Amino acid sequence: MDDQLRKAYLDAMGITQWVVRQPELSEMEVTPAVAAPAAQPVKPEPIAVKPDAPAKPTPEPQQIVEPITHEEVPPPWLTEAPLPDEEWHPAESEPDETEQHAPRSIVADLGWAALQQHIAACRLCELHRTRTQTVFGVGNQKSDLLIIGEAPGADEDRQGEPFVGKAGKLLNAMLRAIGFERDQVYIANILKCRPPGNRDPHVEEALHCEPYLMRQIELIAPEVILAVGRVSAQNLLKSTDAVGRLRGRVHRFGASNIPLVVTYHPAYLLRSPEQKAKSWQDLQQALSLLKK
Repeated sequence: MDDQLRKAYLDAMGITQWVVRQPELSEMEVTPAVAAPAAQPVKPEPIAVKPDAPAKPTPEPQQIVEPITHEEVPPPWLTEAPLPDEEWHPAESEPDETEQHAPRSIVADLGWAALQQHIAACRLCELHRTRTQTVFGVGNQKSDLLIIGEAPGADEDRQGEPFVGKAGKLLNAMLRAIGFERDQVYIANILKCRPPGNRDPHVEEALHCEPYLMRQIELIAPEVILAVGRVSAQNLLKSTDAVGRLRGRVHRFGASNIPLVVTYHPAYLLRSPEQKAKSWQDLQQALSLLKK
């Protein structure tokens, strides 16, 4: 490339030319070469110069995401089983409709003896691993008064009968106060197996036992239900209210609108005897419904 044309390109690119001074050449030899007038330069065409560093891309505007409004946390009795930690598999996390409703459909036509045998062999939840025996229920299967407690305790698990021990003795005294002996009423529980450590029933445990209790209610067809304790009242009425808010009025249960009265559990009354007067009011309310 011609030196003059090369110089013109370098000037257009903004590149400084450096001339190496040769020590062996005299000043006179170098000066004419540098100082010689340049011939008519050829005008170079513009050359696109690549920038030293790429320009930063213009950031995209941030998208504003509206917060999701969550519904109120479902009550404890609709809580879904914890979701699995692994990838979701419908077949594992959501049993089909047949499996979900199998207990209700199986026990729908069972009589007392067959129902008791079915419950004794139940393996629907983990409580069967720790129970001594199931606690089916006891009393008059034709009674007008049905008493429903919470879950078997240690004494009930050993004897296979609901409401024994100190709490059972107090319940018997409460029944006598309104004119009933223990064997004149029917007594059952929300759960048929004892939870370890007498803890409250888990939601899924109560749901597994619910068809058994519903079948017992159908067979008895009581005139009045007495829900004894918080767990019993909340499960039967599908409520999260405390006993103190549920007692003192008549509720209706099921398609038959069976009158239901809520009262404190005898075990609670043993710890808080000052509440016995309120339980006496509840018992009188249940008795007045029976007389009607």
